[in-house]
Amino acid sequence: MDAAFTAEQHEIRRTLRELLARSAGPDTIPAAVSTAEGYDPALWRRLAGELGLPGLALAEEYGGAGCTATELALACEETGRALLPSPLLATAALAAPLIAALGTPDQRAALLPRIAEGTLTAALAVPGGSLATALGLTGDNRDGTWAGGGRAGGIQARGPGEGGGRRLYGEADRVLDGHSAGLLLVAAHAGGYPRSRTLLFLVDSDAAGPARTRLTSLDETRPLARVELRDTPAELLGADDTDDIAGALAAAGRTAAAILAAEAVGTAAGALERTVAYVKEREQFGRAVGSFQAVKHRLADLYVRVEAARSAAYHAAREPDAGPLALAQALEAARITTGEAVQLHGGIGFTWEHEAHRYLKRAAGDELLFGPVHRLRDHAARRAGLFGAAEASPPEGVTPYGPAAASSPSGFTRPAGVTYGAGDTYGAGDTYRTGVR
Repeated sequence: MDAAFTAEQHEIRRTLRELLARSAGPDTIPAAVSTAEGYDPALWRRLAGELGLPGLALAEEYGGAGCTATELALACEETGRALLPSPLLATAALAAPLIAALGTPDQRAALLPRIAEGTLTAALAVPGGSLATALGLTGDNRDGTWAGGGRAGGIQARGPGEGGGRRLYGEADRVLDGHSAGLLLVAAHAGGYPRSRTLLFLVDSDAAGPARTRLTSLDETRPLARVELRDTPAELLGADDTDDIAGALAAAGRTAAAILAAEAVGTAAGALERTVAYVKEREQFGRAVGSFQAVKHRLADLYVRVEAARSAAYHAAREPDAGPLALAQALEAARITTGEAVQLHGGIGFTWEHEAHRYLKRAAGDELLFGPVHRLRDHAARRAGLFGAAEASPPEGVTPYGPAAASSPSGFTRPAGVTYGAGDTYGAGDTYRTGVR
């Protein structure tokens, strides 16, 4: 793969790295995450005003830079390296693409310029707490089960009432930056039962009704919130006849996966760089720890893992369909590298005062929010057809029945060696049908 970047792309990376080195060191993280917003508002205004980060991938007609996801991925790699607490991922990688893809001309004109200039932050709120499934990363989002559904569950939209507005009822957990975002994109059911369908709605944070609670999260640099909607006024995103919401979410999810993969690579690279610097200075038995062959081998293995994940992330930035697999590789590299970083730092790596634990928590938190890795790979393999035509999961209530029986009208077969359920593997000809084995 040709991973060469243009001079402009190199300049984006260099400028952002220098700015973060001056203004967003490890010592600034505790102060930033302790603010009401969960990040440093002054630094965010600088990143938006001087570098235009929120508008990198937005069209110039909306005040953006007119760049692509590649530039945004490079920027996020640097923010991941610095563990920067910011609303960049939730706003620019998740919410803005959905507004650009689904919004009416008036909605795009009203919202995207404010996002590009950094005065408006946004968050995507989906019920059930399964953001990865809603984005089509770890499962098929077209059946709508991730959003609840039926007469109850999930978030329900009632209306339209006077003026065409809707009212939302329900709750969404683990909303990234949901406690501070100025705009919420809420996935809710509309149309009544049994014609219910999932749509996206715009909710102003100042609207009457939404109660937002910041949650205690493993990674304090990734603030999560619970959003409760009680008779909350909302505006439909796009036209009322928009049907392919699941497709739009999946498309946004693939691009977001590529951007998040680059950020995870930055996290892994930052942890590795600090570890290499530490073992060069730390001495045992009269020599630097890094001079021992066993330590060199461990660091070399980590370097290869990080560089392989970086290549996958760069490829996915240009080819978003590869985003989920690149994300899986990057999350795995970040988890292993940050874990090894804590180990190689020795006793100091476990202390609250050292930044090594923050890298480990960022890697673990990202995998909890957008993974796990094995489900990302499993769903990507199914989308690619590696499991054959019978890759779809059986209907609810269908259980393995035993050897193939041609007389079973409700049965169907799976290919040999395909793992299904709780780790069970069934051979060719095994039949599934409703009932008990």
